[in-house]
Amino acid sequence: MANIVQNPDAVLLHNYISGDESALQILIDRHQSKIYGFIYSKIQDRSVCDDVFQDTFIKVIKTLRTKGYNEEGKFLPWVMRIASNLVIDYFRHNKKMPFQRETDEYSIFNFMTDSTLSIENQLIEEQVKLDVRKLVEQLPEDQREVIKMRFYEDLSFKEISEITGVSINTALGRMRYAVINLRKIIEKNSIILTN
Repeated sequence: MANIVQNPDAVLLHNYISGDESALQILIDRHQSKIYGFIYSKIQDRSVCDDVFQDTFIKVIKTLRTKGYNEEGKFLPWVMRIASNLVIDYFRHNKKMPFQRETDEYSIFNFMTDSTLSIENQLIEEQVKLDVRKLVEQLPEDQREVIKMRFYEDLSFKEISEITGVSINTALGRMRYAVINLRKIIEKNSIILTN
């Protein structure tokens, strides 16, 4: 059991999709406080918050069972997006947004910008992600492994060192060399990774 707890999210998701129900419980336990905290920060009503949290995971389960999950993304940001959409749905359905008084720190105008990406920007962002993945594939195996675990699986260096069986300093060193090598590849090929 201790081994399963240390599995990266992607492995647990694969196990769940393959029929291991306990893998999803581990994922929920691992991320529950972040997801619930996010929902509660928007809806400060425990019973509504509990409902939205439950609905979030009902949607997660339905999506995973219909093979609708895109493994390119990270599990936690994907679930947070679902939770965020359900929070928005809650406020739309109840036709009330949380009331905030204007203060020095808070201004309604900070939240009135359109944060949705245009189709063009979405395409550019997707292309940049693809380009970065291709660059990462050019790294030596040990550096590539650390980059994937850190940025795509959102693991800490402590978790990376435990999984790979190397010291934290070695994992940090591999990350440092990976970044240096990525910069060299980018400069050598005059690649521009901005939108």
